[in-house]
Amino acid sequence: MLDRIRASIPALPPAEQRVAKLVLNDPRSFASMPVGELAERSHVSKPTVVRFCRSVGYDGLADFKRKLAGTVNEGVPFVHRSVDEDDKPADIIVKVIDNAVSALLKYRNDAASHAFERAMAALVETARQNGRVEFYGVGNSGIVAQDAQHKFFRLGVNAIAMSDGHVQVMSATMLKPVDCAVVISNSGRSQDLLGVAEIAQKKGATLIVITASGSPLAQLAQGAGQILLAADHPEDYDRYSPMVSRMLHLMIIDILTTGVALRLGQALRPVLQEIKRNLRTRRYAPQAAD
Repeated sequence: MLDRIRASIPALPPAEQRVAKLVLNDPRSFASMPVGELAERSHVSKPTVVRFCRSVGYDGLADFKRKLAGTVNEGVPFVHRSVDEDDKPADIIVKVIDNAVSALLKYRNDAASHAFERAMAALVETARQNGRVEFYGVGNSGIVAQDAQHKFFRLGVNAIAMSDGHVQVMSATMLKPVDCAVVISNSGRSQDLLGVAEIAQKKGATLIVITASGSPLAQLAQGAGQILLAADHPEDYDRYSPMVSRMLHLMIIDILTTGVALRLGQALRPVLQEIKRNLRTRRYAPQAAD
């Protein structure tokens, strides 16, 4: 949570930056102070304190303080241990699993529920209006986009994943206001994805961004009609194969899929049952003799 706030500072207005610095200087005290004292210590108004909490992805001051208290009091262990060249298999097993588990627990505390609520509502509305949900990613994020397409396709959503830059541009150009564009990026600095996100905005589609807070791509998702699902981690995307980020992105897709499925309701059940029945029949049908 503190990493997200630190990364978000450059994109915040000067007054909200002062609130952010107060949080970072003494998070434990911030979680227990009344809003009037927080405003006085930050030299801002009370509404500015609330706006800051929403700017960094929380429902308001109460939600922010609750999550902050959980972060500083629960002491969720999070130490990213890089894999070394001389590590033995046993060391690799422990480091990879510990990094993944710690990142998931940290994200559980940091996740902004209101951002997920907005994203689920937008995806459900697109599905009900028979619009398109397009997942964009390149490289490793392209694989996450394919996983998202597979999951949403099973829900009867008109979903497609694209990882080729030229195809992404063409497809984004054909987006409509009823559609959703989900852009997935570990670094948030891919020029191809930044261009696609800008096109989606111009076409009036809802833009949902899964990336690191404070990145150029995250800053694009700050306005109305855009939604940022921040996924922060200490993994160096320039040096290592992104493992933790992939886990976080896949988990975010699972959360969205589950929320959308629940909101689409009973209408999904017959379709999913038929899919399972047809797959079971095909999978276990007796093989014909050669």
